[in-house]
Amino acid sequence: MAELLLELLSEEIPARMQTRAADDLKRLICDGLKGAGIGFEKAQAFVTPRRLALVIDGIPAVRDDVSEEKRGPRVGAPDQAVQGFLKGAGLASLDQAEKRDTGKGEFWFAVVTKKGGPTADALPAVIDGALKALPWPKSMKWGSSTMQWVRPLQSIVALFDGQVLKGEVSPGGAMAPIAFGDTTRGHRFLSKGTFEVANFADYVAKLRAAHVILDAAERKAIILEGARKLCGEVQVTLNEDEGLLEEVAGLTEWPVPMLGSIDEQFMDVPPEVLIVSMKVHLRFFTTSGANGKLANRFVVVANNVARDGGKTIVAGNERVLRGRLADAKFFWDQDRRTTLESRVPGLKQIVFHAKLGTQAERVERIVRLAGEIAKATGADAAAVELAARLCKADLVTGMVGEFPELQGVMGRYYALGEKLPAPVADAIGDHYAPAGPNDRCPTAPVAIAVALADKLDALTAFWSIGEKPTGSRDPFALRRAALGVIRIIVENRLRLPLRPFLEVDDLLAFFAERLKVQMREKGVRHDVVDAVVSLGGEDDLVRLLARVEALQAFLGTEAGKNLLTAYGRAANIVRAEEKKDKGLAATIAGAPDAALLEQAEEKAVASALDEVSRAVKPALAAEDFVGAMAAFAGLRGPIDALFDKVTVNVTDRPEIRLNRLKLLNQIRATMDAVADFSKIEG
Repeated sequence: MAELLLELLSEEIPARMQTRAADDLKRLICDGLKGAGIGFEKAQAFVTPRRLALVIDGIPAVRDDVSEEKRGPRVGAPDQAVQGFLKGAGLASLDQAEKRDTGKGEFWFAVVTKKGGPTADALPAVIDGALKALPWPKSMKWGSSTMQWVRPLQSIVALFDGQVLKGEVSPGGAMAPIAFGDTTRGHRFLSKGTFEVANFADYVAKLRAAHVILDAAERKAIILEGARKLCGEVQVTLNEDEGLLEEVAGLTEWPVPMLGSIDEQFMDVPPEVLIVSMKVHLRFFTTSGANGKLANRFVVVANNVARDGGKTIVAGNERVLRGRLADAKFFWDQDRRTTLESRVPGLKQIVFHAKLGTQAERVERIVRLAGEIAKATGADAAAVELAARLCKADLVTGMVGEFPELQGVMGRYYALGEKLPAPVADAIGDHYAPAGPNDRCPTAPVAIAVALADKLDALTAFWSIGEKPTGSRDPFALRRAALGVIRIIVENRLRLPLRPFLEVDDLLAFFAERLKVQMREKGVRHDVVDAVVSLGGEDDLVRLLARVEALQAFLGTEAGKNLLTAYGRAANIVRAEEKKDKGLAATIAGAPDAALLEQAEEKAVASALDEVSRAVKPALAAEDFVGAMAAFAGLRGPIDALFDKVTVNVTDRPEIRLNRLKLLNQIRATMDAVADFSKIEG
């Protein structure tokens, strides 16, 4: 068994694209090997800022002959289809194919044998195909090339069993092909020249000697360990951030953590401003002091080993940060000279959407909507109105203009600085929340009202102009808005019917779909959610989820499983008869005629259904869904006896047959009052 080593050396690959690119390269090469009939044992992909690498172990040096069966067109198909089949299978005529009856008719089949041979002969085509198929979110051409790649491709290492594969990749245009070789380069600044590699172990060792750590997990560990150590030396705590760590590891081949300082003059600026400046714009790790507040130290990760121990690098980064924070402090000081209220007219100059008007018009809608929500939830109406009117005012501040990520956050600081009521300030700060699945939800009544109004306005407004999410396309983040509404209502257990705020029915259906997705992610059976949602008309999410929880719990019991079986037997008979007679559904609606119930088993089921209905109706009215489910438990015995002793389709007695179908339909209707049991699997 042999080893395949592949390295694609290029200019810097954006950090956000690296992991996906490594996975795609591994997938495409492995799929290519399988398609060529080449087996393997294990594949590993690696990525650094400048290189994609792949090693695949356990590849046979020689390929066996592989037979592949291809099905062609139906016997008697047009000649064009037949000729296409013959060409694709590499056959000269139908004499080389065979007819087979598949149970759905006779079809032509061909057995195509791919001859084996040295594996090395097949690998260049696999590599070339993978490189040309590798999908980049953004790509470019360079020089006169016609090939699309993330950044200019410089060299390709392609070794199989220690030998260079005979092959090349052509960038196209007037550019020379890039031949496969065994030569690569190390760190851009810490190594010089090229070096040859013999296999994966040699490749990893020589890269390390040339100041390149191939494994991203090792680079992350070095960064984390070094940063923690530096922070410990000055008695601060590193604010660990997995996303930032992943990104910084993707920016360095030889990471060297270093500790810098923030000028004290900037420490009175809100910490969120400092964090955005350091983390988002400069990729610095922030730190905290013993009191848990932001400390005046940061960790920067260099991609270099400095002769002076990093003093120049740290000083340069401190200077860059100082410039950003000087701007931030200027905006902070200037913005506080003007009230939020006086900024509201400036929202007329900001277009929210060409078809939906300005931010000022949007604020008016949010004020009205928040007022209605306040009535329904009991929130302080005056505080809600004030918070809603001011919630977008910070969009015209200098700070948010410079740091858009801080909208809402800065509004809260400015409101507190003006001595506005804390609930109003907090509502301004929280009205965008939750921004994602891990973001916290507002819990204060005023904040809840404004946050819901903001999201519901976005949904209804974009729905009104036909801008709905389609497939993976959701440019206005309406799925996120709907999930935010769901989380706010559910986590705060708000009894807030949604229909009065949604205007269009299909928007309520959109909420139902988002709710199903969220519940599935929490481990709730999708069919149970479907069974409750399918009843339709339910716009109280707390009540709806209570039904879901009660149904799932009931179906987990023996009584629930038994009853589901009984329901299935009754519903299947009724559905079969309804298919035969399209008008039957209307005929068998309602309760059966008691005078036509002849056998004791029929009468027992009718009596049990009446008893269940008397128990279920008040239980549903009281929202005692557990009690409603429990009321069904006694139905299984009478229904089983009915099927054992009573013939439903007595064709010579049509009145009795219809009455018995009515009885079965009543079983279905009684149970479907709680949930659509036909949606339950099994």
